[in-house]
Amino acid sequence: MTPPEILDPKVFGIAGWKNSGKTGLAVRLVTELTRRGYRVSTVKHAHHDFDIDKVGADSFRHREAGAHEVTIVSGTRYAIMHELRGAPEPSFPEILARLAPCDLVLIEGYKREPIPKIEARRLEAQNREPLAPTDPHIVAIAADHPVEDTGLVLFDLDDTTAIADFIERTTGLIKQPG
Repeated sequence: MTPPEILDPKVFGIAGWKNSGKTGLAVRLVTELTRRGYRVSTVKHAHHDFDIDKVGADSFRHREAGAHEVTIVSGTRYAIMHELRGAPEPSFPEILARLAPCDLVLIEGYKREPIPKIEARRLEAQNREPLAPTDPHIVAIAADHPVEDTGLVLFDLDDTTAIADFIERTTGLIKQPG
C-alpha cells in the first residue's frame, strides 16, 4: 500500500524576481531532498511562451499540425505537451492534480499562490523589491546579501542543507527509511 504522504504531497514554493537564484536553489534542493529519500516533483511557472520541443522533431511536427496533446515515450522517460490553443492557463490546483504521486512538490514561480514559500534574493536580480512584506505565505528568505528589517527566518542562498531541513520541518515531511 502507498504511504499516506505519497497520496497527499506536501507543497513548498520558491519565489523571487528574475535572476534571484530560484532555479539554482530549486536544483540544489531537489538534489538534497532526493538524496534524503524523498520523491520530489517540480512545477515551474513561466511568464512567457516557452518550448521544450526542437523544430523539426516528430513531436514538434505533431504539435504544429494541431495536436491537442503530444506524448513522447521512450524506455527512460515520457513527456506530455498540452497546447492551450487559446484556452486559459490551467489553475495551480489543476496542475497539481496532474502530477504523479510524490512526497513533495517543489514550486518555482507562482509567487502569489497561497502556499508556504521561501523568497530567493540576489543582488543581481532584475528587481530587488522584497516580496515578503506583501505576501503572508513567505515563511523564510534566502539571500546572497545581508537582509534586515524582517522577522522571518533567514538563510544564506547557498545553504542548501539548512534550507532542506527547514522545508522538512515546515511541510511535515517524514524522512524515509534508509
